[in-house]
Amino acid sequence: MMSTILDIAKLAGVAKSTVSRYLNGGSVGEATKKKIEQAIQETGYSPNPFAQSLKAKKTNIIGTIVPRLDSYASSQTLIGIDEQLKKLNYQMLISNTSQNLEREIESIYSFANQKMAGIILLATEITDQHIQAFESVKIPVLLIGQEHKNFHSLIHDDYDAGYAMGQYVLEKGYRKIAYLGVTERDISVGVKRKQGFKRAIQEVEDCDVRFYETLFNIPAAQASAKEIIHEFKPAIFVCATDNIALGVLKASYSEGITIPRDLAVTGFGGYDVTGIIHPGITTAKFFYKEAGETAARHIVELVNERTVEKITVSKFEIIERESVDNLLKRPL
Repeated sequence: MMSTILDIAKLAGVAKSTVSRYLNGGSVGEATKKKIEQAIQETGYSPNPFAQSLKAKKTNIIGTIVPRLDSYASSQTLIGIDEQLKKLNYQMLISNTSQNLEREIESIYSFANQKMAGIILLATEITDQHIQAFESVKIPVLLIGQEHKNFHSLIHDDYDAGYAMGQYVLEKGYRKIAYLGVTERDISVGVKRKQGFKRAIQEVEDCDVRFYETLFNIPAAQASAKEIIHEFKPAIFVCATDNIALGVLKASYSEGITIPRDLAVTGFGGYDVTGIIHPGITTAKFFYKEAGETAARHIVELVNERTVEKITVSKFEIIERESVDNLLKRPL
């Protein structure tokens, strides 16, 4: 059975408050200190760092708010945050909001009331309510995935990734293109990736490009892709996320379409599954775990009132796989 402060106090023959004072760094006589240390050694007692931190005037807990846990990007980012915080002697407390903005705002205030040292928000959008909450809580806040001029942010290079993907598909000879994106309320995924892609296609002539929106999940993307295939018959789908690309793959197979012979597909994200399935999906890989590590270092710097760049941009890489053919090298 796990020992408690009361067990230590009884074994050492001192008051429970004396043990608590010792554990929290308070003044204890040398003889009493030795008794408590001996009792701790005999029982194998280990103090709860989370509880200790909440009782302290300055905690070492970083509240991390995530819109969904069933996301590759979120899970990898959280792993990076957690591993780095542990190295810095901080802890992470997670609040999952299930993509509910009201719960997201509530979590900001709740974390502040629980005396978190700082807050990391994996953001999908920043509303006036968010801004009001950030300004009210008076503790350091760091955004991941979205940026705002008044708050520290770590963003992925969505615009340049969109531009690079546009250049890539054009270099492969594709001109009849369906871009399957998401709501523009999500500035990073819904706007910046599309803007970067648009810039690339504006640099060439004779492109037939149509822009569509769907939801982030695979079933919705699959349904959207089926409609687009029948209506537009594109040569390639450029998808705003890897999950959307997976939905397009499912739609293609259900329609008897072969990838990449009849239809090419690309995504954004670099999820592990895109390299495991066949054909593998060409994608713009973002380094989520490394971004989480950077975010952890930055929030700790902010907590300790040290200078951090207002905006940090995470890198990306185009990963070429079998889902895209080279039309320029196909035999006539």
